[in-house]
Amino acid sequence: MTRRWSIRGRVMLGGALWAIGFFSLSTVVLTVYPRLMPTAVAVHRHAHAALGITIVCVIAGFALIRGAIAPLNGIRPRLADVRRGIAQRLRGSYPSEVQPLVDDLNALLDHRDQTVRRAIATAGDLAHGLKTPLAILAQEADRGEAAGKLDLATTMGDQIDRMRRHIDHHLARARAAASGTTSGARCSVADSATALARTLHRLHGERGITIDVQVSADHFVRGRREDVDEMLGNLLDNGCKWARSRVVISSWTDDAMIVIDVEDDGSGLPADIRDKVLQRGVKADEAAPGSGLGLAIVRDLADVYEGSIALDESPLGGLRARLRLRSAP
Repeated sequence: MTRRWSIRGRVMLGGALWAIGFFSLSTVVLTVYPRLMPTAVAVHRHAHAALGITIVCVIAGFALIRGAIAPLNGIRPRLADVRRGIAQRLRGSYPSEVQPLVDDLNALLDHRDQTVRRAIATAGDLAHGLKTPLAILAQEADRGEAAGKLDLATTMGDQIDRMRRHIDHHLARARAAASGTTSGARCSVADSATALARTLHRLHGERGITIDVQVSADHFVRGRREDVDEMLGNLLDNGCKWARSRVVISSWTDDAMIVIDVEDDGSGLPADIRDKVLQRGVKADEAAPGSGLGLAIVRDLADVYEGSIALDESPLGGLRARLRLRSAP
């Protein structure tokens, strides 16, 4: 790739060449003019003053150029802040030649956010429009079963469940993709984990399941709160389903990533099926309730946010789900 000169380098070099030329011209004038006009004693008297003015002008010119270019140096880190979710718009004041570009970029970000909101609303309308007919079909299948048409009812029930899985999966992917493009998205892992732990403790408290939250309050990830709740909620719910008595959620940092571990003291999963259960519709136990989409949705959301999910054996004896998400300082 050919290395290109930066605007800063070109302006500074141009200013230096201009200063050298001006200084050379001044030297020639101060040298030649007294010889041509010996009576011009004033030139000799003010030679040093002219040289001083020249130096001052050169220094002031470089300072002016440096000050004019300084705002351009701040565009890149501010754009990086928008990408990482720290800021929602490109802030700051820029020269008149650059400000229109910044305004257009902010308008583009506004338009994108509006498009995302419309897409999420359309996805919700689609879900409502499809799930209502499916509920009616499910009732008809129940009536067929009650009427003794077991084969027909079973076939209808299987297909209805299959359609529901597809709807849930693809709507989750659409919402995840839309959420991943939203600028300024950032969420506290501790807030999400604590709220989910309270809710799930009420659901699984009768079995004596305890949920230990060991998440730092300083850990923020890039992502919408709804999506982080979706990921952690699925992982914690799975942990509570298979745990004997304890589920632990903890977090730690790894370079630019926040690593979130959800562990349980259950029976765990064999190593040969850990990757399979991350696929859509695959369940570790077909007799267990659920559609088998929870871990697949976690994987899809993690992919959208440039993260990952992996399953491994936990020191507690059960399964450890390790979720890696980008940090949002």
